[in-house]
Amino acid sequence: MPTLRELRTGKKMTQMQMAEELRVTGKTYGAWERGYRTPRPSDMQKIEDYFKVPKEEIFFEAFDYET
Repeated sequence: MPTLRELRTGKKMTQMQMAEELRVTGKTYGAWERGYRTPRPSDMQKIEDYFKVPKEEIFFEAFDYET
């Protein structure tokens, strides 16, 4: 499962560029990427739409799925 960091670096973007693209602060995006916070559902959808990867794959732990 891809991480936010892997997806972002695959696009050769900085955290600030990604934050601007998603219209959040750099601090907020950084907290998502490090796993300190989980994006709201609407922000998860923006991330899914941008990367074309299902949010359930990116935020697997946030959905508390059984493995």
